[in-house]
Amino acid sequence: MGTFWKLFKNLANYRAQVTGNIVCNVLVAVFTVVSIPAIIPFFEILFEQVDYVTEKVPLTLSIDNIGEWSKYQYSKLIIDFGKQTALLYICGTLVTIFFLKNLFRYLSLAFLVPVRNGIVKDLRHDLYQKILDLPMSYYSQERKGDLIARFSTDVQEVEHSILNVVEVLVKSPLIILGCIGFMLYVSPGLTIFVFVLILFTALIIGGISRTLKKNSTKAQGILGSIISSVDETISGLKIIKGFGAEGYFTKHFDRQNHGFKQLLNRILWRRDLSSPLSEFLGIVTVSVLLWYGSGLVFSDSLEPSTFFAFIFAFFSVIEPAKSFSKAYYDIQKGLAAVERIQQVMDTQNDIVEEVSSAPIDSLQRGIRFEDVSFRYAAHEPWVLQDISFDIPVGKVVAIVGASGAGKTTIIDLLNRFYDVSQGAILFDDRDLRSLQLDQVRALSSIVSQEPVVFNDSIRNNITFGLEGKSDSEVMEAAKVAHAHDFIMSSEHGYDSIVGDRGVKLSGGQRQRLTLARAILKDASVLILDEATSALDSESEQIVQAAMADIVKGRTVIVIAHRLSTVQHADIILVLKHGRIIERGRHKELMDRDGEYKKFVELQAF
Repeated sequence: MGTFWKLFKNLANYRAQVTGNIVCNVLVAVFTVVSIPAIIPFFEILFEQVDYVTEKVPLTLSIDNIGEWSKYQYSKLIIDFGKQTALLYICGTLVTIFFLKNLFRYLSLAFLVPVRNGIVKDLRHDLYQKILDLPMSYYSQERKGDLIARFSTDVQEVEHSILNVVEVLVKSPLIILGCIGFMLYVSPGLTIFVFVLILFTALIIGGISRTLKKNSTKAQGILGSIISSVDETISGLKIIKGFGAEGYFTKHFDRQNHGFKQLLNRILWRRDLSSPLSEFLGIVTVSVLLWYGSGLVFSDSLEPSTFFAFIFAFFSVIEPAKSFSKAYYDIQKGLAAVERIQQVMDTQNDIVEEVSSAPIDSLQRGIRFEDVSFRYAAHEPWVLQDISFDIPVGKVVAIVGASGAGKTTIIDLLNRFYDVSQGAILFDDRDLRSLQLDQVRALSSIVSQEPVVFNDSIRNNITFGLEGKSDSEVMEAAKVAHAHDFIMSSEHGYDSIVGDRGVKLSGGQRQRLTLARAILKDASVLILDEATSALDSESEQIVQAAMADIVKGRTVIVIAHRLSTVQHADIILVLKHGRIIERGRHKELMDRDGEYKKFVELQAF
């Protein structure tokens, strides 16, 4: 249950509401417990089962005294006003008691609303923050759809299955304890007998509920797979349709969907069994109680009125006990979702920033790779081996090579998306791992092969994470990126919404937006990761012209597969199987008649 209590770690933020809820629930329990037993002496006197109490009885905190004091007050009421009028007063008292009970019940729920919604809000915030903080290595191992399921359906399951029963967990124990206390006072022996029966029913209910959590965990996992399938289908819909693979994907989806339905049926059958089973076992217990208790009455071991009060107290326990039982089922179901969320929250970030990390505001001399080797895990093959080179400030360094040579991995290491396995990356002769991570990443701007734009305005896609930028600065960046003209021709100019993943823009337009974003950031290092490889010839020419304007006077790292992008670089590195096999300027490498020249002749990079 430790996972369950982690949900409430932010409960201190809602002290006032929690206090109000507890106070109101205590009052609900008080009015529930005292409502009818307090009236029993009145009915005893009213129907002349006992004599009137005419001698004044002072009120103390003794339970016996309260009973005698009540008999005196009821006797006085009947003597002064008559039975009919006294009954009217008592009915009014009952109405008042139940009105106050339900008023405080509503107030307890009202106090709980901001607590419940606040906990869900905090949970979503913490989970979203964790998603942002986790390293890239985590996402190479997890399916995107499963993460979305944890963020959406699992959080929703927590809200419905756990937080909705918090009221029951607070109120029901108070009522149960109050009634049991009264029962113990009335007849300890009878109460012990009842407890034996209740323990028997609890064992039955507990045995059924244990399978609920296990099945719920499986169900949430299958639902994550279903969401992943839908996400992959939407992302690859053109390919699916183009290859006529609709039938294959439908069969795959139906298998998952059918499995989820079958598992959900079993979960709901067990959950829905809780209330009728609890009620049935409760009636069995009551029947045995009536048989046993009546025997005590017949043998004059127990007064009829006392037994009546005991029965009422026991009936008052049944409903909250039934609610408590259902809450237990719901919690078992919800704990599966909590544990799936907690798996993400407990994931350790292997990119650790040192407490004494040094600040770095700008790059003065350059970047150096010293004998860098990298692999994703200890049991996996090397992606990079013995990589050493310098990136002087103000120079353009191009990295070329066939697909899978390790070009993009160098960029990932440079931004510390991963840590090197061996060697070191130095910024101005300082180890990258000793520097403040946010400042290191602020030193570079990335323009990737697949332009990433978000379903927002063009303006916000350019300013992206940069606050305080004026409209004139945004427009100037767009002009340098050759994007201003197409932006102004759109319906709402810079306020135009680009659609999901920029679907309203062409590939070249999306790439120019990312170039404008990089220009506006004005970072020390510009990284162009095959920025034109996915464009048609016309779009490539426009983007190439924009890139030519951008690289002037900057430190630039270019990963490319086309000659036009790299031939003017100050240094060209040729990668093959994770190693640098050649380095130099374009003319030098062409004269060597090596791997680079083959690439140029074949246009393989």
